[in-house]
Formats: sequence, C-alpha cells, structure tokens
Amino acid sequence: MRVYDYKVTAPNGEEISLKDYEGKVLLIVNTATGCGFTPQYKDLEEIYEAFHEKGLEIIDVPCNQFAGQTPGTDEEIHEFCTLKYNTQFPQMKKSDVNGENQLPLFAYLKSEKGFEGFGHGPKALAMSAMLKTIDKNYKSNPDIKWNFTKFVCDRQGNVAARFEPTADMKDVRACVESLL
Repeated sequence: MRVYDYKVTAPNGEEISLKDYEGKVLLIVNTATGCGFTPQYKDLEEIYEAFHEKGLEIIDVPCNQFAGQTPGTDEEIHEFCTLKYNTQFPQMKKSDVNGENQLPLFAYLKSEKGFEGFGHGPKALAMSAMLKTIDKNYKSNPDIKWNFTKFVCDRQGNVAARFEPTADMKDVRACVESLL
C-alpha cells in the first residue's frame, strides 16, 4: 500500500483520491481552529506558498478529537482558516484520525510512522505531562496524540517523516524542501 491508495472527503462530500496527487510531495496534517498550535496555519501557508508550484500539496484534515478544539462546521473551519491565516490549500471534511471511525488514510500513516516522542523543550514537556493524565501508555502506541501532527510523503507515495505538533516548523519545511 502507498498513500495514493487512499481517499479523503472534501467538505461538499466529494471523495478525493490521493492518486490525483501522484508525483507530488504531500504534507498531511490534522488541524484544529481553537488549539494552542493553531498558529501553525501561518507556517503551513508559508510552506505552501513557497513550494506549491514545485510540487507540494497540503492535505488539511480538521479533527475535533482532541479537547473539542474544532467545534465548527466545515464551512466555519474554512472561513476561519482563510480569513485569519489566508490559507490557500483546501481543508477536507472534519474527520477522526484515531479510533474506530478514523480515516483509513490515518491508520495507514500511523502504521508507517509511529510515535517517536515530542522532542525537547517546554512544549514537549507540557504535551508529555498532559498526555500522561489521558493515557499512561501513550508512548507505546502510534495514535495521533494531538492536533497538528504532520506526515510528509515523498513523490513516490512513501511516508518519509512524522512530525508531532511540538516539532519546529523549520524542520517540517526543511523536510518538504529536501523531497522536492
């Protein structure tokens, strides 16, 4: 299996095959509009503007599974992103990324790149402390831990990297650029 074997759903209900993006570098991210990491939309848009014409696509999947931080409708999410962060990449239909109703795409991504930790620094320590209260065994499963977990896939459809929300966006940008 490769990432191109999966589909996502647009807010209007249209199924979009990731095969349509074959040969492109994909940055797939679960997002939220009311999260401490929401300002990463600015960085994502900058990455998109810098590399879209060179073959980057961003697949933005809003998700309300983490502390209810994406309560709006698909239309409200799109309006928020375009007005506050001037995003030009499309948002998909709000979907689950963990559990029995998770998108098959995210089950695949997690099977390819599991959780390897939050890194170092204050945000990493805060995420670790918070997750210990939610799931004592969070380190031992590949589940998405929070909003703004990012997967980068190369032009051949292989999952090249996973970045937790605490990762430096400069590292995400460098990864994308190295695959173009």
